[in-house]
Amino acid sequence: MAGHSKWKQIKHKKAATDNKRSAVWAKRIRDVIVAAKAGGGDPGGNARLRTAIDAAKAVNCPNDNIERAIKKGTGELEGETYEEVTYEGYGPGGAAIIIEATTDNPNRTVAEVRHAFSRNNGNLGATNSVAWMFERKGQIYLDAGRYPEDQALEDALDAGAEDFARDGDEYVVSTLPGTFHAVQDALKAKRYTIQSAELAMAPKNTVKVEGADVGKLLRLMEALEDLDDVSKVFSNFDIDAATLAEAGA
Repeated sequence: MAGHSKWKQIKHKKAATDNKRSAVWAKRIRDVIVAAKAGGGDPGGNARLRTAIDAAKAVNCPNDNIERAIKKGTGELEGETYEEVTYEGYGPGGAAIIIEATTDNPNRTVAEVRHAFSRNNGNLGATNSVAWMFERKGQIYLDAGRYPEDQALEDALDAGAEDFARDGDEYVVSTLPGTFHAVQDALKAKRYTIQSAELAMAPKNTVKVEGADVGKLLRLMEALEDLDDVSKVFSNFDIDAATLAEAGA
């Protein structure tokens, strides 16, 4: 399975055992603050804020926390000043990696990202060193066990999806960024329950990672995800299920 989708599944399993809920909440709240600051506090007129709120609710972030974050973003409440930064690099096995972070101290964040790369057999790259290998896509995840695949495919395409694929026990519905919310709304109207949805950096092509590089790459991905300032990590790796099982993921 490829890059971000597979890493998302690995993270979901780890989150259930690592008790990292508060850290995840903090990351999603930062995203809400930045989105509200950029486009205002009304999710009806600020698609980016709607996405951030949906992501926060998907990890059960309390509504009070979300509302305070919106007010901090719009200036109604005092709060930290965050900015968005993106880093790029390579991991073991030649996997390309993009890191999106939200920080109040870019110098601290880049030092932490560089340290994570250097300690885990990776290399932090220059701007645009790997970004050209990815494209921004909406990705909507459905429980494959609940819906017949043929019907889900037909409904997703009717809703305006660009692509549809099964990835393990999930269907991944891909959209253009501009139709991301419209496709979600259309699927909900057809009574689909959306497990999660996000705007992701999807790889145009994948890199097969095998052998000892698998464990090294997953440790690097986890080290980057664990950084407080890091919001999302994307990669173009492809690792088969048997190899993942051997690596304990």
